[in-house]
Amino acid sequence: MPRMPMPKGVGVIDLMLSIPTDDNSTWYEFLKPLLLDRESRESFKFPAQYMFKDIPKTQKVDDYVAQVLTEMDTHGIEKAMVGVTMNPEAIRAIKQHPDRFFGSFEVNPNLGMEGVRDLVRVHEELGVKAATAFPAGLCPQVPINDKKFYPLYAKCVELGLPIFICAGVPGPRVPMGVQDVALLDEVCWFFPELTIVTRHGCEPWTDLAIKLMLKWPNLYYSTSAFSPRHYPKDIIDYANTRGAHKILYAGYFPMGLSLDRIFSELESVPFKDAVWPQFLRENARRVLKL
Repeated sequence: MPRMPMPKGVGVIDLMLSIPTDDNSTWYEFLKPLLLDRESRESFKFPAQYMFKDIPKTQKVDDYVAQVLTEMDTHGIEKAMVGVTMNPEAIRAIKQHPDRFFGSFEVNPNLGMEGVRDLVRVHEELGVKAATAFPAGLCPQVPINDKKFYPLYAKCVELGLPIFICAGVPGPRVPMGVQDVALLDEVCWFFPELTIVTRHGCEPWTDLAIKLMLKWPNLYYSTSAFSPRHYPKDIIDYANTRGAHKILYAGYFPMGLSLDRIFSELESVPFKDAVWPQFLRENARRVLKL
């Protein structure tokens, strides 16, 4: 099959987008207890700032939801998944525009059964379509395969929710061991009905992530937090061969990347013709039952 430019009019589904607020810096308050170097604590506005150039600067507006909808329309994004944890603007977006936004909820295994009940409550009240988890950002950190996570994994199975888990070396300057991609193997084995989608690249273990996706039917990979020009080559090769149904588009606006940059760089990603609609839309529809 030939490799083709990104098609237009697909109706993109973005699996990592946020609604700005008047003070986006509050998004990262949860990380402060884990940051020990002076630069991260005193200079960075964004915990992985050293990795990103031209971080989007959002101006204060009367209606952030309308602003984001305009951006989405400009770039052909039909729907976007937004995190509802601690973001009232995201909740408003879901309630006012259910045809354009759907929610995800960040789980915290350190809360025990209270965390499980929080997930159930948000699912019932807002109809969230996925759980999310940042093992290296928890305080204390919790490994992907730690038994603290197991009640949440079981509840995701019961509710029919996928869980999006950050895997690989984290961008913020916090320890990485809890996000070793190898830890996914045990979880996939013990919870064969659980759908897992990795976030934030899986580097430097992308080859292992591919091996595990071949092994486990319900393990997937999303491209969140990666500028398209830096998508790992082995992930692109996997999508173009055996893994077209396993790789899902996710952006990173406005946390670290602008939609202008993402979609201009997507033009140069060498996906085969048949991969594009699956990557941009169809895999998300199937995995999240949209």
